[in-house]
Amino acid sequence: MTDLLFRGGRVFTAATGPGDPPGFAEAVLVRDGRIAAVGPAAEVTAAARPGHQTVDLRGRLLTPGFTDAHVHPIQAGLERARCDLAEIYGLPAYLARVAEYAAAHPDLTWITGGGWDMAAFPGGLPHRSQLDTIDRPVYLIQRDHHAAWVNTRALEIAGITAATPDPADGRIERDPGGAPSGVLHEGAMDLVGLLTPRPTAADLDAALMDAQSHLFSLGITGWQDAIVGSYAGSDDNLPAYLSAAAAGRLRARVVGALWWDRARGAEQIEELVDRRSRAVGSFSAGSVKIMQDGIAENFTAAVIEPYCGCGPDRRGLSYVDPEALTGHVAELDRLGFQVHVHAIGERAVREALDALEGTDPANRHHIAHLQIIEPSDVPRFARLGVTANLQPLWATHHRQMDELCIPYLGEERASWQYPFADLVRTGARLCAGSDWPVSSADPLQGMHVAVNRTEPGGSVHAGYPTAGTPFLPHQRLDLATVMTAYTAGSAWINHDDRAGVIAPGNRADLVVLDRDPYTLPPEEIWTTRVALTFAGGECVYERAG
Repeated sequence: MTDLLFRGGRVFTAATGPGDPPGFAEAVLVRDGRIAAVGPAAEVTAAARPGHQTVDLRGRLLTPGFTDAHVHPIQAGLERARCDLAEIYGLPAYLARVAEYAAAHPDLTWITGGGWDMAAFPGGLPHRSQLDTIDRPVYLIQRDHHAAWVNTRALEIAGITAATPDPADGRIERDPGGAPSGVLHEGAMDLVGLLTPRPTAADLDAALMDAQSHLFSLGITGWQDAIVGSYAGSDDNLPAYLSAAAAGRLRARVVGALWWDRARGAEQIEELVDRRSRAVGSFSAGSVKIMQDGIAENFTAAVIEPYCGCGPDRRGLSYVDPEALTGHVAELDRLGFQVHVHAIGERAVREALDALEGTDPANRHHIAHLQIIEPSDVPRFARLGVTANLQPLWATHHRQMDELCIPYLGEERASWQYPFADLVRTGARLCAGSDWPVSSADPLQGMHVAVNRTEPGGSVHAGYPTAGTPFLPHQRLDLATVMTAYTAGSAWINHDDRAGVIAPGNRADLVVLDRDPYTLPPEEIWTTRVALTFAGGECVYERAG
């Protein structure tokens, strides 16, 4: 292969561990898909073989490829192919899109899709009647994937009435008289979701390929799929990954976090071991995803003290009994699995940390989301060797935060949200991800929020009155720290020790940005875009123009 020389701009090489300073260089040489040299431009250029190809950075920034440590690409790809509400906002826009989609697909027996935002509705709750103009059953997943909006026809098909009890792991939202209102929370989603038409193997493959292309366009060359299994009406996506990896069509490096079925117990561990053993090519499956709670907006996030104004018993849900969780985690750790925990509320975070006490740090366990951390638990991440998996885009003043979270969390608990700087100060290792399609997969948007704690321009919430007011600004990160989380930190959490850092011998997963964000005012970081993406030294994305 021809040598590839990058020069003419700065190179962000990333830091290799917590507390290490980030590095910068002038040039990078790639040979046979690996980094051959990094350093001063003259020295690296001299090492290039005759006939090499030069990429003139023209003052732009070269970085390691980004790794998304918590993402749902196949689900995102499916939603992009269905009735996709993610890029619009508000009831009139949603209803227009649903009607347009239904008219364009008269052959479909169900109208399915997702991406609606709780903040677009009073109290965060749409109603079945708003979808009843559609002549077919409708099932639309909420942007956060913790609720579904359905019409009356869908409820009738599922047999859901005022007499239908709530499942143990969810809630049927109800009108004052007890009739189902059309919103199904958490486990209640399956009451309708499992009745919707199932995607074919070809549908899942197309969704994965579409998602991979989109992620490449954002500089993402590796990721951890945070649910590989069946959840809330979704289908097992393991076969799609295995097929694509075996055929060489999965160009990214992917770790599948195998889904822990919270309705079952330790008897599923043997199955997880078998699923792990089926990994092939660029896909591995050495992580297990445990969802310990829900989200704060629908009061299913597990909190220590009750939600404000919701009665003394409204403390959210611990999906796995904490005592049982400790035993399951210990056995998974003994078997060499990484444990990847979803924890939003401070009680769930504490339960996860308690369960991870005494586990082997070499397995690289991590807790994702971390919306609320009780301050005494913050230092435990470093002490236990547990990585904090951040989704920075959520740490702003937006309507969902200001109207559906803060009033019910209370002043003190609301001040514990997304304590990124405190985690760094206490020595925690960071990785970062998007939770796409819950929110944008763009790492640069996430970096903007981590640095500014304000909404990036162009987001659906950018026009909200307090979107430009920093949210708990003392928890800001500097750009190098959060960029390291998206590169070295997330590659490390994927056990991908030859990625995430631009160093000799590492795989040439690289990104050329269209400008150097380190030279921009912090409030303009969001304007940065990806110009080129390389995976293993091969260009997999080039921005038009």
